[in-house]
Amino acid sequence: MKVDGVFEGGGIKVLAHLGAIDVMEEAGYEWNRLAGTSAGSILAALLAAGYNSKQLKELMLDFPFENIAQKTSLSKFPLVGPLVSLCVKNGMYKLSYIEEWMDEALRRKGILTFGNLPENKLKIVISDISNNRMSILPDDLPFYGVDPKSFPISTAVKLSCSIPYYFVPGHIKNHIIIDGAILSNYPIWIFDTKGVPRWPTIGFRLSGQNIDPEAFKIKGPVSKTISIIRTMLEAHDKKYVNKEAAARTVFIEGIAVGTIDFNIQLKGKLHLIELGKIATELFLQEWSFEEYIRTYRT
Repeated sequence: MKVDGVFEGGGIKVLAHLGAIDVMEEAGYEWNRLAGTSAGSILAALLAAGYNSKQLKELMLDFPFENIAQKTSLSKFPLVGPLVSLCVKNGMYKLSYIEEWMDEALRRKGILTFGNLPENKLKIVISDISNNRMSILPDDLPFYGVDPKSFPISTAVKLSCSIPYYFVPGHIKNHIIIDGAILSNYPIWIFDTKGVPRWPTIGFRLSGQNIDPEAFKIKGPVSKTISIIRTMLEAHDKKYVNKEAAARTVFIEGIAVGTIDFNIQLKGKLHLIELGKIATELFLQEWSFEEYIRTYRT
């Protein structure tokens, strides 16, 4: 059966989505349209480009997450560097590495821009703080005077992953863009239409880490900023999901790492993948598209 997939963002936690993708494909589901926010947009984009579960797992386990947060030129100064970068550039790290990595990964499949994909195949959520709006790429690119077909997918992913304060904000022309997770970290609604859908949309959500306040002391402006970032990102995981959305959501529970804990070892990464597998297997045991239609869409 065809299925539209929606992947919640969550930094390093999105590795759990790999286990979910594996189970979905083994069960015979074929990805049709895909959407994601923040790190969830990485997996959505790679699936849209043609990567299968096995290829995706190999690619992501080889990904050097520790290289994501690259210091800006200002952050390299001892002691005060991160604070100066935060004040001058509105971020402590730059996100160019992930754009370059995505560009190379997509290039292997012959995909560079949204124009290389079928129409409506991929949607990525960003937060536009210049215009106080949530934007969906590529749909809203004409608003910025940009041709959707020529816009690089790797750039869209980078924009959606631009965690505020942690990373230097991105831009579309003169518009300042930050992490899509700030406005919609779980856009399960993105493919909804009136009436009865021809195939299901299934979303994948990630549980949050219960952070011990004693484990992260706020000692100054930099640690305070990191604490704010953690609170913003982890609070999304505790937001209420209504019954209709919950009925088509795989809730991946038991995740014990935080969004920006990029330095976890291979054992921790494999554990995240296993959590995704377990949650999806349990979901599919109970899931019935026909029952969902009868209950919520007729």
